[in-house]
Amino acid sequence: MPIIAPALVHLLTAFGVVCALLATLAIADRQYEVMFAWLGLAFVIDGIDGPLARLVNVKERLPRFSGERLDLIIDYLTYVFIPVLALLSANYLSGLPGLAVGAAILLSSLYHFSDNESKADDNSFVGFPAIWNFVAFYIFVFQPPVWLTLAGCAGCILLTFVPWHWVHPMRVTTLRGLTLTALCLWMLAAGAAVWAGFTSVPLWAKVILGLVALYAVTVPRLAAPTADHD
Repeated sequence: MPIIAPALVHLLTAFGVVCALLATLAIADRQYEVMFAWLGLAFVIDGIDGPLARLVNVKERLPRFSGERLDLIIDYLTYVFIPVLALLSANYLSGLPGLAVGAAILLSSLYHFSDNESKADDNSFVGFPAIWNFVAFYIFVFQPPVWLTLAGCAGCILLTFVPWHWVHPMRVTTLRGLTLTALCLWMLAAGAAVWAGFTSVPLWAKVILGLVALYAVTVPRLAAPTADHD
């Protein structure tokens, strides 16, 4: 009985790989709104499994299995590999330059995922946190020209190695209320974009998405970090 709760938390985390599989099948059918719906579900799971794991004390009650390792495997699939595959499939990354940028995204993200110092004391990310699912989502919503897509992706790749702090919406305490509010607004606007199939995204949704992106980029520099020990 004591291991049932932590085992269920691990199972919840593991379900992210099912989301990854279904998202990949959606790419094969060029149903990109369906793909982002599955990636969205994987994102929600990734947001709640950590607090649940701490709540039921997974590390002590089921020490043989590493939830962190499991989480990293699934995150690489859903945050990096599948978004890159979608950008290549939809020709936002096209030709040899697009393939080179896609490969650079995969390699730079491996650096981030294997970096033992990718988190600061306040649980913020150090360097661009390989959230390529969000980058790909913005590309699908705003549909920039190819040169701007390549330049934007190249910029994010370079920022992987720049020690700027990027807020973790669930674990950084500074401005947490404002950050969570922005995240809720973002999810509302993102849902509208997915529902529209990226063909006629409402203007209000684009405005919210743009403002939240601006907030995410600036908030780590606006607020002094504070340690989170919970």
